[in-house]
Amino acid sequence: MRLHKETRLLSALLGPILVLAACVGCSGGSADGGGGDQQANLTVWSWDGTVAKAVPGFEAENPNIKVKVVNAGSSTDEYTALDNAIQAGSGVPDLAMFEYFALPYFAIPGKLDDLGGFGAESLQKDYVAAAWNDVTVNGKVYGLPSDYGPSAMFYNEATLKKAGVNKPPATWDEYYQDAKKVRALGGNYYIAQDTGDPFFLLSLIWQAGGRPFKVSGNTVHIDFTDPGTTKAVEFWQKMLDEGLVNTKVTAWSDDWNRTLNDGTLASQTMGGWLTSTLPERAPHAAGRFKVALMPQWAQGDEVGSENGGSSFGIPAAAQHKAAAYKFLKYFTHDAGLTPRVAAGAFVPDTSVLESKDAQSKANTYFGGQKVGAVLAEASKSVATGWQYPPFFEWARVTYGDLVSKFYTTGKGSLAQILEEWKQRMTKYGNDQGFKVD
Repeated sequence: MRLHKETRLLSALLGPILVLAACVGCSGGSADGGGGDQQANLTVWSWDGTVAKAVPGFEAENPNIKVKVVNAGSSTDEYTALDNAIQAGSGVPDLAMFEYFALPYFAIPGKLDDLGGFGAESLQKDYVAAAWNDVTVNGKVYGLPSDYGPSAMFYNEATLKKAGVNKPPATWDEYYQDAKKVRALGGNYYIAQDTGDPFFLLSLIWQAGGRPFKVSGNTVHIDFTDPGTTKAVEFWQKMLDEGLVNTKVTAWSDDWNRTLNDGTLASQTMGGWLTSTLPERAPHAAGRFKVALMPQWAQGDEVGSENGGSSFGIPAAAQHKAAAYKFLKYFTHDAGLTPRVAAGAFVPDTSVLESKDAQSKANTYFGGQKVGAVLAEASKSVATGWQYPPFFEWARVTYGDLVSKFYTTGKGSLAQILEEWKQRMTKYGNDQGFKVD
């Protein structure tokens, strides 16, 4: 789940994070406490409000287990709180929420339980391949996918038609040509906005076949010069150089809401989770927006990428692991999915994506389009093999600091920024005890 606000790393994360140190209070094993008829009171840290929707049904089926869902903060705030609790040896939750990119930070040093002891591997076939890849670190499963953000293009059909574009671009070459048509409308009309979101650029790289991060154990390789990465970066640099992208409007701002509402922003390529927030952001554009797959790098391809998504894992220091896994499986895989999906969760479980309801339900906001079918297709087309470095939570904040100068002054290039980003990540990773080159 992508956060709809800027986050800044707290001092506890910016200092030495002891990534490779043994975690305080960690206990191996996977079947202690509350697994059978034992009483267990679970604490679940989650900023996803739909998780609580699964609690009543679970407690009815498991009267010996009580579940308390706590919002311990979003993203960075939660990760910092969890690190502090682990180091203090107290206050560690039984389950915690992790964006996919953050899971390795806790998994590699042994701060999360390997779910193999619960037989989690048997669930692999029930999730889209890329989501399962996201929760697998060094061949072991450390979480179950909870929500998903396949990249998709949300486009204002009325604006595109006004520019003489009668269908969404199928390729990035068409996208480039359509961008010029939209810009020709004058004023503040643009096909897209971008003020330096790393996840957007990385989603382009991901789809183009670039794999800039390679992680094996404690070794991290970073390279932004492979062919796929170069192709995506050069394309977006061209879009920026030719003034085809609005670089003044920041996503999630009031100005962004305005451009979505009035149609001057013709499209937005983001995670599928945008379906749940777009109606709130742009109520006046109801019926005008539609959803399409990402444009492709080659005609006829159907390759996608991710932009966000989250999982839940069991901290190694948790007290009721068997009961925790039972609830984890319930709300990410079993009956607990139903109330969560009804509450707006978009999940990578194939049974949900292929269900009649998901495939055939018309979405009123999107002009009656069967949005679920499009996003299901986008989910299944996400390319596998992508990895994030275990210190990406720190890295994404650093990227924002670097790239803001480029978008503000126009000096330099994306390639230069990525090179400097690589150098900073290399130094930081090595300082934390990793082997980074």
